[in-house]
Order: sequence, then C-alpha cells, then structure tokens
Amino acid sequence: MVSGHPGLGGNRDRDQAASASASTATTWRVTRREALAALGGAGLASAVGAPDATTARADAARRRRNVVRVRIYPGVVPLHARLRYGVDGLDDLRGAWPDPLADAMAAVENALEQVLTYARERGRLEALEIRVERGDQIRFPAMEMPLSSEAVLPSLETLLGRFRERLRARDALTGRTSHVLLHWSPLNYRVGYGGTLSPHSLVGDESDGSDGDAQTVANVGATEVWDSRAVTRNVAIHETIHTFLADDVVAEIGDAVCDHELGTAVRTDDDTLRISPIATAYAGPDRLGGGTRFQGTGCYDRERFVRHDGVDGIKNWTYTTELSEATREGVARTLERQFEA
Repeated sequence: MVSGHPGLGGNRDRDQAASASASTATTWRVTRREALAALGGAGLASAVGAPDATTARADAARRRRNVVRVRIYPGVVPLHARLRYGVDGLDDLRGAWPDPLADAMAAVENALEQVLTYARERGRLEALEIRVERGDQIRFPAMEMPLSSEAVLPSLETLLGRFRERLRARDALTGRTSHVLLHWSPLNYRVGYGGTLSPHSLVGDESDGSDGDAQTVANVGATEVWDSRAVTRNVAIHETIHTFLADDVVAEIGDAVCDHELGTAVRTDDDTLRISPIATAYAGPDRLGGGTRFQGTGCYDRERFVRHDGVDGIKNWTYTTELSEATREGVARTLERQFEA
C-alpha cells in the first residue's frame, strides 16, 4: 500500500484530475476549419433573420395607413374673452388654449373614442388608430386681406380657403388628416357656427385617389357668447364628425339623407329635450332661441331623424356629447371604406 502524507494529499488523485482535465480539453478543441464554418453559419442565420429594405418600407407604409389624424388648431381669442374665463399668470394669458378651446378639443377626442369603441366591440377597425393632435395657432393678419367686406366678415368659403393656405404654407397637408379650426368670431353670421365645404369636406387617403385632407371650422366664439359650453363641445364634435361621414354611407342608414338626421332629440321629461352632437343646431324649432340661439342652415328634416321626440311643450334644452348609435355606425362605415378598402 502506498500512502502519502495527509498534508500533501494523494498524488494519484491530482494526476487523475489532471488527466480528466486534459481529456476534457481535448474533447472541446475546435479546429480552424470548424471555427470558420461556425462563423459562416452564424452570418447566414443573421442575414436570413433580418428584414430586407423592401419589407421594412412595406411595414412602415402599413403602419402609416393604419393611422388617421385629426389635428385641431386654436384660432386667436381676444384678450377680453380670455379675461372672461380667468387666467393664472402671464403664461396662461398668452397661451393658445383657453378653457373653451381645450374643452372643445377634449370633446372631439372623446367622440372619436366612442366610434372606435363601438366598432371594436363588433370586431371592426381593430387595426386603425385615430390620433387627435394639437396644431399651432392659426392667425389671419388683417393686412393680408383686400379691402372688402371679406376682410371684416369673411364668408365660410373664404375662411376655409385662408385656412387651407395656412396649412399648405406650413406643409401640414398629410394626405389623410382632418384639420379642425377652432375659430373665434361671435358676430360673423356668414360663418355661423361653422362648417365644411367640398372638395375638402371628407377625410380620405390621398394615395387611393381621394382628396385626402379635409378641413372644417367650428366657431366656438359664437357658441360661447350666444349659447353655452355644452353647445361649444357639441358644435366642435358636430363639425369634426362631418368630415367623417360620406354622403352615400349616410344614405344607407335609416331614412337619413343628410348628416344631421343621424342625430337624436330625446325627451327626458315633459319639458326637456336632450340633443346629440350631430343634431345640435338642427333639432329645435326654426326661430331664435329654439335650442341653440341660432338655427343651422344646412339640410335636415326632423321627421327623418333617427329619433326626434318633438318640440311641443319643450322649454329646456340639454346637450350630450354621446353620439347616437347611427352616427357611430356612419363614421365607422366611412372609416372602413376610406381606410380599409
């Protein structure tokens, strides 16, 4: 028997360990040819896994196609109007978004969320995204206008034309955006509560041959001075929704032949009528103070409204930002046709 000093340990054990280590090292030795082959294989896997430029461009185009923008621009609100709503320091006084405009934008965003929720509950528009964005303030210097009545009280057509010029100068026309101007002109009866006009009245996809960018005006100055904040919210929604309702789509829904007839006027008690956004300014009698201070001049027939409970005995008018189901359906169908065809 061979024994070693306990302090030195067994030399044979160390030799066996060394032998095992050498054996293992031999097992994992890689030749130069094997290393080059492995590197070549890794390079091939990387090349196959990475998307090529054509695929990347197609993916980017698909993502752009799934996005529709609503860009909302504040008009100039005069100082006396700003003071009416209260200000918190100079920054607030100089800001472009006093409360009426901020509330109008929030109402538009909520209305479009209603449409997407309605559609997705039915398995529709699942890939579409609507982005509501703040645009920079729009100014129309008086010196740029020729000396005429249009300089003082521009028509809706003139106002929309000048708005379009501003958008073009800013390179803001994207080919698939609804541009909304929150205007402040309470005395301009020619603009009224606002509106949109052909050929820029319906948002679409320019790449499919449509005009692409739509534009509309909501005269929040008129609603704030003559009506109420509730009417301001509804008119902002109303004028925006017009750019998402195609005429032929509207004609497919119920008896409507006009956007306004997709709205509702629901009696909540004996003397109160609740008006939805697209019916705002069109649900009351044809007189001053029939709901809104002024009545809309566009097309409508109360007999063809999705629901209208009549105006007999009505003394109180309330306004809801909740879209009627017919309005949500009309906007959803228009979005499907314009952006999913």
